[in-house]
Amino acid sequence: MDFTRADLQKEVIYKTSRSGGKGGQNVNKVSTKVELLLDVAQSILFTDEQKALLTAKLQNRLNKDGYVQVISEEERSQLLNKDRALDKLFMLLVKALHQPRVRKPTKISKAAKAARLDSKRIQSLKKQLRRNDF
Repeated sequence: MDFTRADLQKEVIYKTSRSGGKGGQNVNKVSTKVELLLDVAQSILFTDEQKALLTAKLQNRLNKDGYVQVISEEERSQLLNKDRALDKLFMLLVKALHQPRVRKPTKISKAAKAARLDSKRIQSLKKQLRRNDF
């Protein structure tokens, strides 16, 4: 991964509005809700493959203009909401760009196979001895 929060901060667009919820009179006066937008297609932080991957994985987060949208209104301060929104976006991008390692199929060893068959044979023998065949 070749980007940091500082790099990301240079490319995002912030929109603020009044937030609902707690805050008393502050709610009616101050724009604390933060909407963060990132244009993945125009970003210089990502390669073309990464852009395609992000567009595919974050399809439900894209708005009609193709921006990735993150909203934060948990805090009472606009600055804290900006930080929280940036953190959310960063984690979202990291998670979307993460590619799990390919699992290498392993072969069962001969000893393990023999032990399994041996235990099955013993179990079978126990059950045969329990039967009442007249």
